[in-house]
Amino acid sequence: MSRADIERAERLREAERAVAETGVEQWKNLVHMFFGQAERLKDAAFLWRKTEGNWQAISWGEAAKQVARLAEALKGLGINKGDRVVLVSENRPEFCLWDLAIMSAGAVTVPTYTTNTARDHLHILENSGAIGAIVSTPKLARTLMEAAYQAADCRFIIGIEPLKLGQASGKLDLHDMADLTAGQPGDVGAASTAALRIGRSETACLIYTSGTGGTPRGVMQHHGAILHNVAGCTDIIRGDFPQDGRRETFLSFLPTSHAYEHTAGQFFPIGLGGEIYYAEGLEKLAANIEETHPSIIIVVPRLFEVLRARMLKTVQKEGGLAPRLLAQAERIGRKRYDSGKIGLLDKPLDFLIDRTLRKKVRQRFGGRLKALVSGGAPLSPEVGFFFDAIGLNLLQGYGQTETGPIISCNRPAAKIKMHSVGPALRDTEVMIAEDGEILVGGELVMKGYWNNPADTAKVLTEDGWLMTGDIGLIDEDGHIVITDRKKDIIVNDKGDNIAPQRVEGLLTLQPEIAQAMVQGDQRPYLVGVVVPDAEFQMEWAAEHGADPKTLKENPAFQRAIQSAVDRVSTQLSVIEKVRRVILADEPFTVENEQMTPSLKIRRHVLRKVYGKRLDALYK
Repeated sequence: MSRADIERAERLREAERAVAETGVEQWKNLVHMFFGQAERLKDAAFLWRKTEGNWQAISWGEAAKQVARLAEALKGLGINKGDRVVLVSENRPEFCLWDLAIMSAGAVTVPTYTTNTARDHLHILENSGAIGAIVSTPKLARTLMEAAYQAADCRFIIGIEPLKLGQASGKLDLHDMADLTAGQPGDVGAASTAALRIGRSETACLIYTSGTGGTPRGVMQHHGAILHNVAGCTDIIRGDFPQDGRRETFLSFLPTSHAYEHTAGQFFPIGLGGEIYYAEGLEKLAANIEETHPSIIIVVPRLFEVLRARMLKTVQKEGGLAPRLLAQAERIGRKRYDSGKIGLLDKPLDFLIDRTLRKKVRQRFGGRLKALVSGGAPLSPEVGFFFDAIGLNLLQGYGQTETGPIISCNRPAAKIKMHSVGPALRDTEVMIAEDGEILVGGELVMKGYWNNPADTAKVLTEDGWLMTGDIGLIDEDGHIVITDRKKDIIVNDKGDNIAPQRVEGLLTLQPEIAQAMVQGDQRPYLVGVVVPDAEFQMEWAAEHGADPKTLKENPAFQRAIQSAVDRVSTQLSVIEKVRRVILADEPFTVENEQMTPSLKIRRHVLRKVYGKRLDALYK
């Protein structure tokens, strides 16, 4: 064993000791964890929102009182143990407070996306049998109520903001949050005591999978699954990063209704006794990062890709020394990654880069950032190398809604591998089936899909292992390497297996291409549909005197995009090369249902829209 291996092993032992000292193992359920932290932290800031230009905090103690009041109000509406309550809200303090209150009342939270259509809401209300719903704004309430009036079991809707939607009906009672909680004492002691009756194996929430194909199913996440995730993540943060005596600070901007943000961006901070800032939106994310000085940011790969592209363009436009420094930073970073060190001749230049380029980047990210944690979809290794080179800790993880959702994560105390999703979290079992499928076992695995034993049986083995549907391997260091989704693998007409996500990832790294999907099942070669980068389109149109609105039909512009595709093909094997592409009618978005809320492409939707045109590329 090398000295580096010995040092890594010692850091991992320190991590285990550190997490043991946090008391994570003592929590009986998520509500018990929250009230315990609130009792300990009392007046410390917990949830932050920006109001009239200023960040304002709700303390842990005040949050506990509000959760108790909301839970009392729900019980007053007839909520019983095990009842389901839908929660429709953008990221804001009230989402967290209502989520905890629903669980505190012994009920089950059903978080849903703010982008849902009335049809989506109706499916979830009907499938879950929810007896009520909580919604943040009148605008979101209109779509929800269209479904709620049709749902058989839904009896009430509570507006976080005044609903102002007219009168209640005999079927559906309407309430405003402020009126509902007026006069409620908010007995934290009673609420905390009542929480002890909830077991770790009881369902905490039903999270409907965003669905890259088919009808969404309700994943029954139990308290123990999320607590397992919290303990595993705490193991990494407490053990692998220097502690500066300050509480961890999170900036929340991914949808909290998604399992990834729900656990990593909400319950993980609670487990750490940290604080959560709610971003004002993607358009103000950069400013919010500088203002809030987060120590941890939960992100998805697509945002990294966009950020990398913007940074590269900014540096090129800046000119002068900046592009050369960035190129040298990437060269030195790759050398350090490959060999674990850099040569003496590179050290002065590395020092200069650290005091200039990397310092500026760290400041842009608030100056206190420990880690950017990536999950929800595969991350291109090249993107990882880029952020590592400019001085940011980018930790790629892996998970599924069915596992709470976090299964593994790269960690600094071990060797970070950009092509892997890191080793499994503590107390998580992972093995590879004979056909290469990744199987996961442990407390993090769901009990099943809500009222869906048939689909449950398809993914859970008799002894409780989850069949993830991902193909991969476990390397010599215990890192999980994912090669592709089992159901997404393309088998060409010669029987060769091709991983589309790898090809698509390389395509979207090109400055000309924003999004891409490739196909080629039972075909002689791959073809694809691409969304040109918006900024590249405008620049190309200006340079060539073309109308931006008609670029899709412009042969010269089509050739420019194909050139980018051909550039990627030089990096691919013969069977992976993309021979021809068409230009998309519009970007892939959540609103047009061509992407999931976690920004993964919906292949079945794209094939329905572009299938005939893609087939024509083979003629």
